[in-house]
Amino acid sequence: MTAHEPEQPSLPIEKFSVELPITIRQATRDDIKKLEWQGQYTHFRRVFYRAYTQQRTGLRHLLVAVYQDYPIGRLFLLFNSHNLHMANGIDRGYLYSFRVMDLFQGLGIGTRLIHRAEDILRQQNYTKATIAVAKTNTGALRLYQRLGYETFMDDKGEWGYYDHRGHLQQVKEPCWLLEKSLKSR
Repeated sequence: MTAHEPEQPSLPIEKFSVELPITIRQATRDDIKKLEWQGQYTHFRRVFYRAYTQQRTGLRHLLVAVYQDYPIGRLFLLFNSHNLHMANGIDRGYLYSFRVMDLFQGLGIGTRLIHRAEDILRQQNYTKATIAVAKTNTGALRLYQRLGYETFMDDKGEWGYYDHRGHLQQVKEPCWLLEKSLKSR
């Protein structure tokens, strides 16, 4: 402001809350492309389509949290795996690919996605849920511990996937594997 400009009156800060109607449901084919979140996760396109195909055969279950017909959160369930510490097709299911858009974090959406995934496992008579967390992701670790998950093993976190261009991508992300007993809520 220069010496010749009149001083503007300061306006009071206005605070208000907004209710967001969020729906948690099984992912549909129309959701899969949207899971790329405007390019942020385009490299996982083939991973998403493969998971969706396996959902149709009952090997996986894909949950999405939807706001205005757009998936703002996701959590996938794997019922059986070659890594029996994660999922064994009998009593242990694995939660993975868990994300909530940054803008919507801290609103309880992730907690609700996890609870819904646990309910699905309970309905199928699974007694344990497992989830992996990168050792550097202390925020997610705190969330999982708050929800009753306990660390039970160390994992190298080495895996690979084919990106949207068909190139093999190798991931090395050391993580903790956590589990929770699924007693009735």
